[in-house]
Formats: sequence, structure tokens, C-alpha cells
Amino acid sequence: MRLCLLMVALVTLAGCAVNPATGRTDFVMMSEAQELSLGREAHQQILKQYPRYPDQALQAYVQQVGERVARHSHRGQLDYHFTVIDSPDINAFALPGGYIYIHRGLMAYLGSEAELAAVLGHEVGHVTARHGVRQQSQSTAWGLLGQAVAMGTGVGAAADVTGVLGNAVVRGYGRDMELEADGLGAEYLARGGYDPQAMIEVVKVLKLQEDFARDQAAARGEQQPVGSYHGLFDTHPDNDRRLQQVIGPARALVAGQQEVNREAFLKRLQGVPFGDSAESGIRRGERFYHGDLDFTLAFAKGWSIINEPQQLVGQSPDRQLLVAMMLEDNPRRLDAATLLGQRIGGRRLRAGEPLEQAGLHGYTGLIEGSAPRRVAVILKADKAYLFIGAAKGRAASATEDAQMLAAISSFRPLQPAERKLAEPLRLQLLRVAPGQTVKTLAAGSALTGDAEATLRLLNNLYPQGEPRPGEWFKTVR
Repeated sequence: MRLCLLMVALVTLAGCAVNPATGRTDFVMMSEAQELSLGREAHQQILKQYPRYPDQALQAYVQQVGERVARHSHRGQLDYHFTVIDSPDINAFALPGGYIYIHRGLMAYLGSEAELAAVLGHEVGHVTARHGVRQQSQSTAWGLLGQAVAMGTGVGAAADVTGVLGNAVVRGYGRDMELEADGLGAEYLARGGYDPQAMIEVVKVLKLQEDFARDQAAARGEQQPVGSYHGLFDTHPDNDRRLQQVIGPARALVAGQQEVNREAFLKRLQGVPFGDSAESGIRRGERFYHGDLDFTLAFAKGWSIINEPQQLVGQSPDRQLLVAMMLEDNPRRLDAATLLGQRIGGRRLRAGEPLEQAGLHGYTGLIEGSAPRRVAVILKADKAYLFIGAAKGRAASATEDAQMLAAISSFRPLQPAERKLAEPLRLQLLRVAPGQTVKTLAAGSALTGDAEATLRLLNNLYPQGEPRPGEWFKTVR
């Protein structure tokens, strides 16, 4: 309440409201009606930025599990929308007003319906405790103060509200809010008939992801990634005192046999793409394949490929060079030079030259400036593929520019033998036979790299566990 009074003194638009999940008085700057409106608008933006997984049966299943948890929440009257995003990322997030998203990539690593319910319940906890609204309200309040300061100093301080929300939902809300969502989600699990221990199991899954990422980075001699859930994991989830404390009250609600539904859940994963999907395109080493759009391109040896909904980015091993590719319609069938000239906004193009490759027409050149950038456009039917290559904070050398131009020039239609390379890997279930080990199962998978470690991670056996005969095992074919 003291914080709320301070904010009222600073910003007259501020307000206090009783949190429906915790009963505490929170600092907020919007009504529930405004919260619902914000959620609806942001949901439309999310659907434009992130592709929806096309399997309607899986979407309906996730909606059913989510609703079962949500109706036992402190805001069960809300109209909740649960969406599976077609992305290999290990992520889930919520928007204000009951819009909840889980990435296909995270679902692959879960081991039961109860664990799926735990992920969704955790996100419902963020909604019921109005975490997104509280963060947005605090950011907006300080943003308004920043605008007042900017009027006197000339330093821009205004922030886009949707940007603040986006950072919160994707990067997490901080350990206190994450733990609060764990506790609320576990309560909703128990009241919905699921085993609340599943919340701990999900945290274990996320910890193993961090352990795996650190081990892989160490093996490559790279800097170790920073933890993203609950901050850094200093202890195993079973020994995390604060985590155990917030889950404890939910255990007291357990009455009789609580559901886990491992086999039913795993069967839902049969045939689900693992990694990239055909709709978003397939990365294989330094080469990218897209079956529906009928093209492939390659980057220099050692480059990584970042496949985002709005663009494809190739990045050099030292992260100093990048080539980004974007797709847009060309309904007027403009020639490549004209279209590129329009896209660079009247800036001068130096060393312009046509591109002719595999029957496709394009145009490329350098945008002049203190750090010239390589730009290009390649036409394919009524589509235009726009490229921009640059060095970080400086001009690219002749050798570096040649690398970027080589990547652009590698763009071409798929050959018939390459069609299968544009198909995704898929999850397959099998019963472990006597004598089978992760090593023997990895030998029969389609995984590259450290296949044994990946299969252990998929089956919650990382780093050294082995499956028992008769158990269901997730592999990749």
C-alpha cells in the first residue's frame, strides 16, 4: 500500500486494486475491462508474429486440458484461450485476460498430461495474479515520469506498452512472480484432479534444459548461457526450499488418486515435428530448405541459422556478420532493380549489378554510408526475397562482403532429390525392449550431433539415465 500511495503522488493516473488471487493490494493502472481489451489486441499481434500449430486435434486437446485447470482458478469466469505455437523453442507465456501459449518445442520434452497441465496452470497463475498488468502498470508509471523528464532534458524515455508486455511474457517475470505462479498453478492442478507434483517435474524439465545447454556450450568452448527460469538454478528443484514451500499448500488439497495420464499424453506426441517444421522451413547445418516455397540457400561453414517468423538470419561464428532474408509479395511483378530501389528508400546504391542464378533474376549492390551494407532482391514468381548483409558496427571487409554475397547467390529452387531434406524430423514412440539402451536407440534415430544426450533430454534421463524395459520412450525418426 505504501508503494501504491507513492505512485499516486507521482502519477495521478495510478490506482490500487485487490489482487483476485492473492488478496493483496496491488498497484495497477487499468481496469479488468481494459485488461481484457489489451489481451485481445495483443493476441492478434501474437498470431501474426508466431505461427499457430496446424494440428487441430492437438490444439483442441491443449484447450481442453487448459480449461480443466483454469475453471478451478481464482478467475474461472474468464474466457481462456490456449494456443500451441509452431516453434521448436522451449517456452510458454501468457497475456493479460486469459490468452495462453505453449510452444510445440516445450511439449516435446514433457512426460505426461499432468505436466502439460502444470505448464498451463503456471501461466493461468500469471493471469489470475495479474502479473502482466502489474508489470505493465509499473513500467507505464515510470515511463510517464520519464516523458516528463525528457521534456526538460531532450532524452527520449517513452516506452511502447506492448514492448514492455512482450519482454515480460517471453523473458519471465522474476523469481518472486514465477514462484507465485508455481504455487497458484499447483493449487489449480490439485483442484482439477491432477497431481500437483507435476509442477516440480516441469521445473526439473526446465533445469535439465539449462544443464544441457551449458554442457553443450562448454563442449564447443563457448560462453555458458544464463538461466532463464527462476533465475539461475543453484539447487535441484527437489531441494529448492522456496519452490517446495509454494507447492506445499497444493499437496494438502489432494484427495484420493490424482491423475498423471502419461501414456495418453505421449500418444498425442506421436508424429509431432521435432525441431523445425515444414511450414517454417528446415535447417540442416549451414543450409536451409523450404518445401512449400521451393527454395534452398547456404551460408558459409560454421555459420548458424536463426529461423524467425518474419525473417531468416545467417550469423557468422563470431557473431560479427549477418545476412537477413525477408519475404514479401510482388503483385505488380516489378523488376528486381526497381523493387530494390524502392526498398532502400532513395538511398544511393553503389556497385549495383544483376543476379542471374538457376533461372531466377535478381539485383544487388551496396548501400553507401559509414558502414556500407550489402542488399539484394531475388524474384521468384510473384514473390520477392529481400536480403541485407552487414558487419556489426563497422564496414565489412572485401572478404566478408564476398561471404555475404555468396550466401545470397546460393538461393535457388529445390532439386528433386532435395525435397526430402525439406521434411521435418518427427517424434516416434516405442516400447523399450530388454537389452535396449539409449546408445542403441540413438543409433536408430535420425538425430545428428550428440544424439544420445538429446534422447536422454527428451525422456528426462539426462545426463546418464537409462530407460527400463517396457517403458514408453520418445525417439526421433
